[in-house]
Amino acid sequence: MILNKDYFLSPATVIAPDLLGKILCRRTENGVIRAKITETECYFGEEDTACHAHKGKTERTKVMYESGGVTYVYLCYGMHAMLNIVTGDKEHPEAVLIRGVDGANGPGRATKFLHITTKDNALPLTESSGIWIEDDGTPSPEYTSLPRVGIDYAEKEDRERPWRFITKERE
Repeated sequence: MILNKDYFLSPATVIAPDLLGKILCRRTENGVIRAKITETECYFGEEDTACHAHKGKTERTKVMYESGGVTYVYLCYGMHAMLNIVTGDKEHPEAVLIRGVDGANGPGRATKFLHITTKDNALPLTESSGIWIEDDGTPSPEYTSLPRVGIDYAEKEDRERPWRFITKERE
């Protein structure tokens, strides 16, 4: 079953662990790639100093202010595309970073594996857009919650939030 827009209207804090075990799908010219999500990370609003939208709406972050169910893809270190799933209500910027999938640990490796680039920014998560998420009915996997990584610029409280979720099988 393809997850519909209503699913993504929940807060990132709820969606991030729930996406574990779901299937991220990408249509390419060679067919559809399907990969189980194994690691996510949550970013939650302007109040979260680790969130890109912490300083308000910009050209880069405006997609985060959309209602959930679209992609936010940006370039990290000028070379790695990072796929985020926008969640929650319109005008409250929040997203879930896809940090790993079966076959590719790390957010840059995951996007490379799935052929996702910055050209895929602001796409709806639908089969017709070429990027979507499926729930195959498999029970949610056990997971561990850990502090987020790579956010040294954030305030201590935000750096220590256990908003990174990793399936136990991946640990």
